[in-house]
Amino acid sequence: MNATELLDRLDQWKGRFGSPGVTGLEQLLSTIATERFGDAASLIRLHETLLFLRAYPPSLKAAKLADAILFAFAKRVAGLQAAGESVDDFEAPEISGIAGTSLAAVFDYEVARTLASRYPRSVEIAWDRYDDSEKLGFGMPRFTPLLDEDWPVEAHAPFRKWVDAMRPAGSSGLAWLLAGVETLPVSERERATLYNSFSVPVLWRIGNLENSRSHLRLPGSKLFLHQEPLLRRSDVSLVRELDGPPLPVKKLPRSEAREILNLILDTSAMRFRELYGFSHPEESGIFRAELGRGVELFFGGVPPSWRLPLRAYHAGMFFKNGVPAGYVELLSLFERAEVGFNLYYTFREGESAWIYARILRLFRQVLGVTCFSVDPYQIGHENPEAVESGAFWFYRKLGFRPSDPSVARLVEREELRMRQTPGYRSSRASLEKLAEGYLLYSSSADEGRRWDRFRVRNVGLAVAREISSRFRGDPDAMRNAAAASLHRTPGVQSSSQLALVLSLFGDLPKWSAAEKAAAVKILRAKEKGSEAEYLRLMQRHPKMRAAFLTLGCE
Repeated sequence: MNATELLDRLDQWKGRFGSPGVTGLEQLLSTIATERFGDAASLIRLHETLLFLRAYPPSLKAAKLADAILFAFAKRVAGLQAAGESVDDFEAPEISGIAGTSLAAVFDYEVARTLASRYPRSVEIAWDRYDDSEKLGFGMPRFTPLLDEDWPVEAHAPFRKWVDAMRPAGSSGLAWLLAGVETLPVSERERATLYNSFSVPVLWRIGNLENSRSHLRLPGSKLFLHQEPLLRRSDVSLVRELDGPPLPVKKLPRSEAREILNLILDTSAMRFRELYGFSHPEESGIFRAELGRGVELFFGGVPPSWRLPLRAYHAGMFFKNGVPAGYVELLSLFERAEVGFNLYYTFREGESAWIYARILRLFRQVLGVTCFSVDPYQIGHENPEAVESGAFWFYRKLGFRPSDPSVARLVEREELRMRQTPGYRSSRASLEKLAEGYLLYSSSADEGRRWDRFRVRNVGLAVAREISSRFRGDPDAMRNAAAASLHRTPGVQSSSQLALVLSLFGDLPKWSAAEKAAAVKILRAKEKGSEAEYLRLMQRHPKMRAAFLTLGCE
């Protein structure tokens, strides 16, 4: 049996859960362990199928055999390179991070700094891919004496030579550049802005790193064996899930949280992804939730210095039997949460709908949100991958509805065609049109519809128009006026951007003492406390909610 036939047989096991004869899979894995695969495409296919079977193992032995092959994968990649085969395909974002490979990407300041600190011998500036190295000239002279004698007046200043001349022996150019930025007497945000302006491509030699995608496993994870068919989308009811009992949630000690956050950052960076909450986590507020069926979610918010002005921000990564399987991001205001859900490509044949439903259930439990919104990008707006995967119907069949009337009419026509013509599938053009509006799900249809036309951007634009019309384009003048206005409301004192919005509420002085006191608590929670508490307080303030809806609805 040749390599292609072996891979075909291995792939078939993704659809054979619950079938008798798992020993056949175990025997196949034993054979594959000694088989040589002579090209990158075959190795990639093997790796991803093994990783899927490790996340969804039908037996303990199958999981161990899959791990044994994956843990030795760096040798297979090295063998490929020794034979003169190209390994460029290993950098594709959907499969990058395999043991024995490398990748190059432009990472933001926080990620680059963390990688350089944790892997000093494995990360460096990818000079051969740095087409924009001239951008270094706008900041490097601040910590490189005499560079401004060269860069402003000479064509093509040799920045690599300058970096190599300045960096201490044994230190990488990336580490020196980051250290130079860190010496500047400016705020952390300004350092990040300066470094990000350089657009430095970072080469990461992953090698046999224990946090490579081939190796990474959550320690102590108990395996959930899939000895029955996987749960399909039709098996999942959002109504049932959202009304289910509370899920187990535990706050992590800071030391354990730091370890998990490092692991999460590595996993994201290997996938060329940087999530706001993973780059700026609130280490003192990281939680672990058990979703069931071998799925664990680690989630948290961001510290006060990195919070959004209005919405509460939370992000998390979920693991299936100890294997990173995807991530989620929530932007919440009152009871409405915009949910970004990403399941890694490798696991899209798994129990996606069930995992998604459990995640919504968890955040309803811990944040009190009841109306869930999906951004058009998630379902295909300027996102070809989402269009090709039919992402719109994933959400629609779970019970989400379009908020845009024209999209709703198209949905009705498409669903009628599906009923009339078995096997009918929406065209690409139809899927692109379906992705032109938001999708919403709410346990209370009437309550949810109040958010149909709401856009948080409209709130910001209302503030911008106020600055333009009343304060001649001077933001500081509005801040001062807002602070003075709020100071006249007993107990309400804040200079935050949320306070700017409150200053637009014309009836604020007429609020009851209890309503004003509740507003004070909301301001304080946003600025210093827990954003989960911030949301809970907002959800108990109907006056503020009504005012936000008025500003934010189109």
